[in-house]
Parts: sequence; C-alpha cells; structure tokens
Amino acid sequence: MSRPFKETYAEVTTASPMKRLGAFVYDFMLVVALWMVTGFIAVSLNDGEAVTGPAFQSFLFILTYAFLAFFWMRSGQTLGMLAWRLRVQTVEGYRLNFMQSLIRFIVGTVSLLCFGAGFLWMFISKQKQAWHDLASSTHVVELPKNAKILE
Repeated sequence: MSRPFKETYAEVTTASPMKRLGAFVYDFMLVVALWMVTGFIAVSLNDGEAVTGPAFQSFLFILTYAFLAFFWMRSGQTLGMLAWRLRVQTVEGYRLNFMQSLIRFIVGTVSLLCFGAGFLWMFISKQKQAWHDLASSTHVVELPKNAKILE
C-alpha cells in the first residue's frame, strides 16, 4: 500500500535527464563516502587488515540499497534529488513502497552494469524514464521553485 505525499503540486513536470544526472553524481559521492566510512570501521574492527570477500561486498550492496530506499520511501528525495528539487514517485503520485524501491535499485544496478544503457534510455524515451523507472512503475519529477521540500 502506497502512502500519499503531504504536499501535492499542480505544476509538477517530468525531470530532465541532465538534472537527474546531476542528482545521481551528488548521490554517488555520498554513497562513496558511506562506503569509505564503512571500510574504515571494518578495517579497524579487523585489526588494521583489509576487509575483502563476498560477505563484505554483499554488506556494502545492502547498505547502499538501505541508504537509497530510506530516502525514496520516506520523502521521495535522496540528498542529491533534494538539491536539484527532484522527487521520485509512483506514476499515480504516491511514495514508493519497499518492493518498488527494491526493483528500482536492482534494475538500476543492472542498468549501470550494462554500461549505463538503462540510464541513457531517458534520452530517447518520450516519458524520460530509465529502465528502473519503467520496471518499478515510478518516475522522477521536478518540483516547482516554491515547493516545500522537506516533509
């Protein structure tokens, strides 16, 4: 069951691919910082030795999902999206649920592994949707300048 946003706007438009790219770069830097802090903690708990292996990589993958899904389900905006006044929502205009967030993350990861083809799809799609938008029935919108951003 999807929850509605507190604020709805009549003049919401589909976000441009360039603004989405800006938000992605911002969020990517935050995720890398999160990985670095996690790595520092893991190394300190491992007596200064490097931490490697599939268990640690899986932990980072799950941590990245948890970080992004928290923002997607809570306010529809990651920190990068907040800076660019973007919001991810269902096609009906509601907040994402757990399954939509999971599908969005998994398909987004596959899109990156396909040399970004899923993201480049935004540039040729009439609705400006990437593969992960299509798979999760979501889209990214640009909020008006007078929008109350934090909920």
